[in-house]
Amino acid sequence: MIGAELLSPQSLTVGWLIYVPLLLWAIWRAPWVELFTDSRRQHLLFGTVFALFMLWLVRRDFDTGVSYHFIGMTAVTLLLDWPLAIVGGLVAQMGLVSLGRQDLFAVGVNGALFILLPVLVTECCAILVERAQPRNPFVYIFVSGFFAAALSALLCLLLALGLLWFDGLFAMPYWLEDFVGYLWLIIFPEAFINGMVVSALVVFCPEWLETFNRTRYLSAPWKDDDPKP
Repeated sequence: MIGAELLSPQSLTVGWLIYVPLLLWAIWRAPWVELFTDSRRQHLLFGTVFALFMLWLVRRDFDTGVSYHFIGMTAVTLLLDWPLAIVGGLVAQMGLVSLGRQDLFAVGVNGALFILLPVLVTECCAILVERAQPRNPFVYIFVSGFFAAALSALLCLLLALGLLWFDGLFAMPYWLEDFVGYLWLIIFPEAFINGMVVSALVVFCPEWLETFNRTRYLSAPWKDDDPKP
């Protein structure tokens, strides 16, 4: 997360201009009828928002105005699908704002970087996997879970640093030249957490994953030479 004092008014405005229209689009595309009529979906949404909120509370706040925490939006996107994932991320953000753990003026920038971008990356990976139509669930777990989370963390970090550098209000650390070595310490845990959550859901509760094709992944493959009953 980035504090509002480290961002220029132009960056804050652009963040809102990106975040609000896509948020409204997600609200428009969200399956509200199915959500209101299905208690299971309601419990999944509320439980996911609470887990996301608690994950974002486990963070390291620096005196410079930035904070580090795990994102977790990859697993949320695969669990709820992208419209409800964006809405759930907003609710978790508002919880942080109410506790004073995030600046209200920076909600747009942080939402665009740490909600919209991971959702976009995860959705693109899930679409590519679905187009390939693999029958091995490991492909779904690795590409949509591990790889999407790692790529999301990398892009979020690079774009956030690029934005801070562009605004010029944040004093870049002296060890920035060795930053490549630190990337693995950030990317791998993010991929591991999201990948393990997705793996557990595929094994124990595949019906909870909105983006998981149970018919293709979990059905036994049919062969022409198999004996008919």
